[in-house]
Amino acid sequence: MSDRVRPSLNSLDNIAQPAGFSFSAACAGIKASGRPDLALVEACPGTTAAAVFTRNRVVAAPLEVGRAAVKASRGRIRALIVNSGNANCATGKAGIQACQQVCRELAGVLKLRPNEIFPSSTGIIGVPLPVNKILARLPDLAAARQGTKQGIADFAGAIMTTDTRPKLAGATVRVGKSAVNILGIAKGAGMIHPQLATMLVYLFTDVLASPAELKRVLSEACEQTFNCISIDGDTSTNDTVLLLASGRSGVRLKPSSVNKGFSEALLQVCQSLAEQIVSDGEGVKHVIRLSVEQAKSREEARQVAQTVAHSLLVKTAWAGADPNWGRILAAVGRSGIALDPAKVDIKIGDQVVCRGGVGCRFDQHRAHEALSQPGCEIIVSLGRGTRSILFLTTDLTSEYVSINADYST
Repeated sequence: MSDRVRPSLNSLDNIAQPAGFSFSAACAGIKASGRPDLALVEACPGTTAAAVFTRNRVVAAPLEVGRAAVKASRGRIRALIVNSGNANCATGKAGIQACQQVCRELAGVLKLRPNEIFPSSTGIIGVPLPVNKILARLPDLAAARQGTKQGIADFAGAIMTTDTRPKLAGATVRVGKSAVNILGIAKGAGMIHPQLATMLVYLFTDVLASPAELKRVLSEACEQTFNCISIDGDTSTNDTVLLLASGRSGVRLKPSSVNKGFSEALLQVCQSLAEQIVSDGEGVKHVIRLSVEQAKSREEARQVAQTVAHSLLVKTAWAGADPNWGRILAAVGRSGIALDPAKVDIKIGDQVVCRGGVGCRFDQHRAHEALSQPGCEIIVSLGRGTRSILFLTTDLTSEYVSINADYST
């Protein structure tokens, strides 16, 4: 049995839809703009699920309700309801009750059990969820669902907050004469930092798999993608990645050849979505592909990458396309790793700018031009081992400050 993976794409026209899902969106009046702010996905009977969530100790009501639903249903989720414009976080028992009420009412409309409904919210923290506005639109939302690309597009648009564009990716795994399709839809543009972000990611596939099998492949994909991105170092309260598998392809995940191909395809989709999230970061002008190499362990490499990526001095230098490698070296040195500075090399674009912890001659204009591009490669070599990590991060601009200075007003 052979597998063939079609690379991830972010154009809906080129994405093959997984069977077994229908989508819709509506305006509930949560967003002051009047834009769509309520979205629904219904999955066919037999759909299995797995999810990962933020590690922030402050979590939103829908995370508590969603986590409980996955556990109570033993990974059998039939519908996803998402509202944007309100995070339903730090809203106390009333927030939990509001979320549960939405799930109960939607279950009644769709003739499902409440624990088969998975809720998500994104938006402003600490504002009561306008539950009555949501409840009033549930019948229309359910009636509008469709298994079409237009339905997907409507859903992707309705979950956005400060995003400037929808985020979509897809892949197809060929297994003999059969095909397994994967569709990914995400939102996220700020508070992006490992252990997920103000990031909602929904992955849909028609592979046939158990919840345990889905959890394993999802965790592996998240570790290499969504947990390797950072815009501003803030870990959100609502971060969720949900994977739903309808089983409609009839192709089982269990055979090793299928598992390998599916895992590769899922990784491609998640990587594409992660890159789209970073490139759409609030005020972002430059995306940095930061590689930390020659570390003793992947965790060591991650620790160095995070320290560099979160340095305000480094990020503002990147905003000005300033090849100030000294700021990078200083961040590496304070990362907490017991490294030898005399073994550290730094490369910006195609030039080594620091060798053995000491500056070396390089063309500053070329380095400036490299950093001026929408994307730039920076490599930090530690000279300690063989492990490495690729970490996606960004600059920090005055536009980011402007966006977040008056977000709630």
